[in-house]
Amino acid sequence: MSEVVLCEISDGIAVFTLNRPEKLNAINFAVIDTMMALLDTIERDPEVNAVIVTGKGRAFSAGADISEFSSVVSQGTQTALRDFVRRGQRLTARLESFAKPIIAAVNGLAFGGGCEITEAMHLAIASTEARFAKPEINLGFPPPFGGTQRLPRLVGRKRGLEMLLTGDSISAERAEAIGLVNRVVPHEALLSEAKTLARRIMEKSPLAVSATIGAVSRGLNVPIDEGLAIEAAHFGMVVPSEDFHEGILAFIEKRLPHFIGR
Repeated sequence: MSEVVLCEISDGIAVFTLNRPEKLNAINFAVIDTMMALLDTIERDPEVNAVIVTGKGRAFSAGADISEFSSVVSQGTQTALRDFVRRGQRLTARLESFAKPIIAAVNGLAFGGGCEITEAMHLAIASTEARFAKPEINLGFPPPFGGTQRLPRLVGRKRGLEMLLTGDSISAERAEAIGLVNRVVPHEALLSEAKTLARRIMEKSPLAVSATIGAVSRGLNVPIDEGLAIEAAHFGMVVPSEDFHEGILAFIEKRLPHFIGR
């Protein structure tokens, strides 16, 4: 059996490729578990400073593997929540709070769960061939992997509800206009553009990058006073570091800083 998620590491960037093209890269238990394991490995690897997630074939991911999950859901509410919903939510939460930058390189269809993992990642670049949709409503249930919460926060309540309640798909250009993705690029340039963005971020202090991600991820959904406290705590974490002092000194000396991540 082929690996359901491929991982290639080069020049400090890990590229995860969803590898079920015959199923339009539908997300099943194996995909979730493999991605979680890969994220654990990459988080501990000091040589890897960014992650890109893309799909093999014409889809990024067409969503959850309903054929597989249906047998679990048929066992009742408690089993469905434990084995289906919480498992998927753990993946999107892990992506959202991951300490290193994660970029979605959306190469094609990003429907349902595929859209939800895009929402959870820190940044997203879409191919001109990408399309996005929340079709769960057509199957009689709301999105279960965080889509009812993250999508409206990203694109606004009314825009989010329109996608959630109609199930209609939108183009990559529309996704960019409403803030679901950062930008749209020619299909053939997708991976190179994602790597260019990753390299730009990797030029910065790894500690500062991690602290920024942590402050945004934790502070986004709390009152502003709590968010400011979170921001201050993350700032305080980097003050003793060599990177902090190198950045200040480089600015004063009018030179580029040399960050080492400590």
